[in-house]
Amino acid sequence: MAPTGDDHYHPKDAIHEGLRGALVYGGVGLLFAAAKNSLAKSNVGSLTTFTKNGGIIATFAAAGSAYEFTRSASSNLREKDDHWNHAVGGFAAGAAVGLRTGRMPRILGYGAFVGVALAAFDYTGGALKGYLNRPDVDEYERKEMLRKNRRRPIEETIAEVGEGRGIKPPGYEERRRERLKEKYGIDINTVSADPGAA
Repeated sequence: MAPTGDDHYHPKDAIHEGLRGALVYGGVGLLFAAAKNSLAKSNVGSLTTFTKNGGIIATFAAAGSAYEFTRSASSNLREKDDHWNHAVGGFAAGAAVGLRTGRMPRILGYGAFVGVALAAFDYTGGALKGYLNRPDVDEYERKEMLRKNRRRPIEETIAEVGEGRGIKPPGYEERRRERLKEKYGIDINTVSADPGAA
């Protein structure tokens, strides 16, 4: 997290965050359960989304609630908002997913995997672009620096791509006239847009 002018920690309401996480992720679980219900081979009703696939909804809701509550509680206890809170919350969420299997190695394995993945995601800036995209650097200035850093001379571009098709280096019209005269025997005079020119 980027340092701000106010470095004082502001506590979070862990119970509110846990309930909100249960509702949001429970809604995502409902979406998955409904999709699974709609892909059933037998003719089933809409209530089987809850009766047959209700475990998916419960797992998503439990994982979301465990993640949000544990992350907020860890943040409040440590009085810091960093990637370690996401690791602890991710472990709780992964363990909640692993509870469906009823086996302790899977509970610990799922918890460790999700905890490491979420901690790494937050540590790298919370975006898939990675750590290099820093919020303290102006995006326009960063892109201008990249453009200047990777800009190639026009001579090198013309050597690789060639002339024509909108690429007109100095002396292009004279070379074009000579090529057309050699190949087709046609002498082309340039037309000036200046009405006063002869």
